[in-house]
Amino acid sequence: MSCKAQCARAPTMRSPSKTAACAVARKLFQMDLPSGNGYLFALCLLVTKTLMTLQSKEVVLLDMRKVGGELGWLTLPLQKSDKAGWEVTQRTLNGSQFYTYSVCNVEEREQDNWLRTTFIQRAASLSRVFVDIQFIVRDCNSFDDASLTCKETFNLFMFESDADVGTTFRKGQFKKVATIAPDKISGKGEMNINTETRPVENLSCKGFYLAFQDIGACVALLSVRVYYRVCPEKVMKLALFPETVASPGLSKVDGKCVDHAVTTELPHIYCTADGDWVVQVGQCLCQAGYEKVQDFCQGCHSGSFKAEASNRSCMACPANSQALGSGAESCSCKEGFYRAPTDLHTGPCTGFPSAPRNLTASTQLPSGKLLLSWKPPEDTGDRGDITYNVECQHCDGPVCQSCGEKIRYEPSSVGLTDTKVLVSQLDAYLNYTFTVEAVSGVTQVLEEKIPSSSSITTSLLYTDPPKIIRIRLVEQTSSSLSLSWDVSPRSQPISYELTYRKKDDNLDKTTYIWLKLEKNYAQIKDLAPATAYLFRVQVLSSDGSHGGFSQEEQFETLSEGQHSKTAIILAAAAGGASMLILVLVILFVRRRRRNSHRQRQDHTYFSTPEQLKPLKTYVDPHTYEDPNVAVLKFATEIHPSLVTKQKVIGAGEFGEVYRGILKVPGKKEFPVAIKALKPGYSEKQRQDFLSEASIMGQFSHQNIIRLEGVVTKFKHAMIVTEYMENGALDKYLRDHDGEFSSFQLVGMLSGIAAGMKYLSDMSYVHRDLAARNILVNNNLECKVSDFGLSRVLEDDPEGTYTTSGGKIPIRWTAPEAIAYRKFTSASDVWSFGIVMWEVMAFGERPYWDMSNHEVMKAINEAFRLPAPMDCPSTVYQLMLQCWLQDRSKRPRFGDIVSLLDKLVRSPDSLKTIADFDPRRGEPTVQRIYAVR
Repeated sequence: MSCKAQCARAPTMRSPSKTAACAVARKLFQMDLPSGNGYLFALCLLVTKTLMTLQSKEVVLLDMRKVGGELGWLTLPLQKSDKAGWEVTQRTLNGSQFYTYSVCNVEEREQDNWLRTTFIQRAASLSRVFVDIQFIVRDCNSFDDASLTCKETFNLFMFESDADVGTTFRKGQFKKVATIAPDKISGKGEMNINTETRPVENLSCKGFYLAFQDIGACVALLSVRVYYRVCPEKVMKLALFPETVASPGLSKVDGKCVDHAVTTELPHIYCTADGDWVVQVGQCLCQAGYEKVQDFCQGCHSGSFKAEASNRSCMACPANSQALGSGAESCSCKEGFYRAPTDLHTGPCTGFPSAPRNLTASTQLPSGKLLLSWKPPEDTGDRGDITYNVECQHCDGPVCQSCGEKIRYEPSSVGLTDTKVLVSQLDAYLNYTFTVEAVSGVTQVLEEKIPSSSSITTSLLYTDPPKIIRIRLVEQTSSSLSLSWDVSPRSQPISYELTYRKKDDNLDKTTYIWLKLEKNYAQIKDLAPATAYLFRVQVLSSDGSHGGFSQEEQFETLSEGQHSKTAIILAAAAGGASMLILVLVILFVRRRRRNSHRQRQDHTYFSTPEQLKPLKTYVDPHTYEDPNVAVLKFATEIHPSLVTKQKVIGAGEFGEVYRGILKVPGKKEFPVAIKALKPGYSEKQRQDFLSEASIMGQFSHQNIIRLEGVVTKFKHAMIVTEYMENGALDKYLRDHDGEFSSFQLVGMLSGIAAGMKYLSDMSYVHRDLAARNILVNNNLECKVSDFGLSRVLEDDPEGTYTTSGGKIPIRWTAPEAIAYRKFTSASDVWSFGIVMWEVMAFGERPYWDMSNHEVMKAINEAFRLPAPMDCPSTVYQLMLQCWLQDRSKRPRFGDIVSLLDKLVRSPDSLKTIADFDPRRGEPTVQRIYAVR
């Protein structure tokens, strides 16, 4: 219906009268105090204090407490002498007027009393507002003869319009927003103030009205505040994001870089429905010459620089360089210092090296080569790339000339990194002058060469190199040859090089094999039988030089089946030893068999009764034609006289949950939770209700909610369970945000995992595992609950996706269960991963206010929830394992219990905090649950 169509003529409402307000107030607050006025003054003071807290990210459209005069709210029915509806009460506090609305017609049936606000204007971009309500509800049990007609709830309605309709009113134009139920009810002489917040969504007209419907409760409205949330203007990662109205889903908001900051990709962020900024993508970087200081970029101070765009701090100028102004991107070299062409412009400046020190020359015997050696320069110019060039000249009297290409240098004459070089091919008794120059990367910078060299003049005396005199055959087999050789006298060889090849007339295909040996002996294996091989040996001296080769010698392997004398002796000895060992083994085995036969009857194994006990398996109650038969099989019937309801702790579309007392004969009474169907339920709802009891009655575990019994043989069916004082886990964590350590939170998760392992072992699939279905007692013990199909409550805030098979909680359900309705223990593991995220995030809503379709799309695109703040890395890694796309790769609950218990026993393992970027998609992580 359009907004104009909703503004049709309607009955006229009246402004509430003040004359009967005192009577209603007295009825609402019957006090045993000496002064009623003093009590109301304290009430006003408490409400004023409560309302003074206003978050800066909330924009208020209506505040009942801030009006300061007549509210102008209208009531229906019209004022009559025999029937009163909502009444207004006025008080003055510190010179300001204070108004409350109340109604208390609990003794009359069929109450339908309405209270409507003034017209509330809506901004064009606004589609959702929030309504904060502070109120008091009297306990129906405190009225005599009124408990049958008394109610403890009232309703909130909304009507949209493009114009103020004045005092016209039509009930059919209003649509219901929520049923308001108190957390605490007030008895005689008590004042328990309740606060509830409800969203009003999908607004499209220029304005709207709110209305409160009383259906027989004794209630007082202390405050009504209507507001919407915004994500405030904020600078994050050097990106400025403007103030943005929070919409029901995630809103993408583009930002811009602050001054002197740059980016390659426009940063953006998401504004949640709660007015929080989340999941920033992209960031800005301070440009070269500027550094990040808090939320802006500041130029580098004199003497510092920053070469590239980044968020790193400016660095002090490197050695021997300077920056005279601010905002420098590099530092220039001081006088006398330089950078090589290959040096980084951000590196230090360096000088030229001095000359090499202590240059010496020595003749290497017996090779006859000359070894030049020196020490590095005393001043390297602060460089690590010093190399050396060697030049040679020989002089005949006053005339000197280059040694030319005849001279050989090992390893080279230029670019030496070691402080020595071996020179060969020198003539004896001739004077040579060698010059060693130290060079570095800055040597080529200046055209004018700076002296950095040392020289030495020397001559060479010849000696004979060592030689191999002969090669001898020591041993031969069909596949090996053992050789030794002799060296010339007065030689001091360091090692030898043995070269051999198979004798072959076709020399073009000959293959040489080279061996380096430390001793004058070698055994060559893996040779061909009855084959001739040619061998030669060369000496390697201490200076690394090679002597001449020996004469090439030929040796031949034996044919197969032919053995050397040494091999025959060794074989005989080995055979004798083997026979002795065999005899000893036979004797030992026979003795062991005799002993085993005598003791066999003492080692017979019998299973214990516990080992033979069959595993209990869950039985689906729907396999029974009559649900009453199933519930009697698995649950204990309780007489209703043993059950006492105390107060409502939850209300839904088909049922209500009470806190109560169970009196068991012979035992002390104890608190319980009582779930009861509302009058007018269908037979299908009753069957589902009984099925839940049949399911719960099969479980017995300390982390599963305990069923005390059922009431089925009387008109009003009830399910009685143990009472969990702290209620649902998600709400409890939100109310105690930040009050628990990671160690305590992991302990809670360990209990939940133990309960789910028990269910999995019984082949039961929960399908709706979420923090809202986990209950907490005073000992912080967590227990899995909600096993029935009658749990869909009115105004359920949890999003579901309806299929032909029922409703699915998208945010907690595995992808395969959404796509194919394939529910398994592995899909419960996925849900447990979401519960882990809820616990570590202190009850935050998974995926924030993304729509169901956005959540499904994100999961299919490999998006995973980021790690909550201060979440241990090991815990977050386990979450990621639970969210693997391939369900066969997810851990089992037994693995999860083992890991969580291990973390609880080792608190130090929780100190490493996770850091995760959701843009990476589904990461490949180590399967940590398999570590023992």
